[in-house]
Amino acid sequence: MQLPVMPPVSPMLAKLCRQMPEGGGLLYEPKWDGFRCLVFRDGPEVELGSRNAKPLTRYFPELVESLLANVPERCVLDGEIVIARESGLDFDALLQRIHPAASRVKLLASSAPSSFVAFDLLALRDDDLRSEPFGSRRPLLEQVLGRARPPVYVTPATPDPAVARDWFARFEGAGLDGVVAKPVGLGYREGERVMLKVKHERTADCVVGGFRWHKDGGGVGSLLLGLYDEHGALHHVGVASGFAVTLRKSLVDDLASCRLGDLEGHPWKAMTADGGGTRRPGAPSRWNAKKDLSWEAVAPELVCEVGYDHLQGDRFRHATSFRRWRRDREPGSCTYAQLEVAVPEELARVFGAGS
Repeated sequence: MQLPVMPPVSPMLAKLCRQMPEGGGLLYEPKWDGFRCLVFRDGPEVELGSRNAKPLTRYFPELVESLLANVPERCVLDGEIVIARESGLDFDALLQRIHPAASRVKLLASSAPSSFVAFDLLALRDDDLRSEPFGSRRPLLEQVLGRARPPVYVTPATPDPAVARDWFARFEGAGLDGVVAKPVGLGYREGERVMLKVKHERTADCVVGGFRWHKDGGGVGSLLLGLYDEHGALHHVGVASGFAVTLRKSLVDDLASCRLGDLEGHPWKAMTADGGGTRRPGAPSRWNAKKDLSWEAVAPELVCEVGYDHLQGDRFRHATSFRRWRRDREPGSCTYAQLEVAVPEELARVFGAGS
């Protein structure tokens, strides 16, 4: 493979803002909830690289075939790998693809095929386009993928903030978790947070069922959160993390009276760690099998309020942010019923938006 832009490439990133940015010189796109992916094609060769420069090619063999049939013979694309169901995007199905067994990957590729949504063009033929403004790269992207057939798409884009606000309100139920705003004069700046993203933010009261120590040993690194279902089972729904140093240390004192020596008597003892049925922490990371996911159980007596952006199935899609302790809440009152659930949109309407 010999392209003007060669792997690895660190993709351009976005910084969070709470208000929809407005003003001239911006293009808005839906924010896809999948695997960020750089596509490198040189004739019959295709390589897929993740945001962290890890190879993805072997996990999406059906996508390689689709890209060979739909993208220019020599190009580099930036986009997102997604799996679309009738009810929306399925991130859990993507996670299942990161599997060591080729037979398992082949089976999943057939039963739940992936799609690629392109939103930038970094190179075409012998030209490195990274120094070109996005306002020039975007029309060229639309041109070279103008005849692409599903499952290869160009993401919708609009210069109208009113349309972007409509997408933000309507498309969450399809699995999109926000809107990205890109300055049209922006070159492709690898690894820099120079775009803007607006994401949904809500709060929930959760039971603390356990914690992990911070990697430096200087306090609590994350709180393991739980919610009760309608049958009274406490599910592990995610984590709260990203604590300041002072909070990491104070959380140790807050949890001291609730710490348990083992899982005996804990509601997560009999629950599975592999995602089947009710769920507890402890499943190995699909991205890093050596990552330490050990945790300590605490009696489910404390309730905390957390901020979250997106619910994926019955779990928080991303880590939540700790807001405060809720000493006034009974743990048993922390149920799924409190969560605001987005009304699903047909995914076809998302793919067709702005076209």
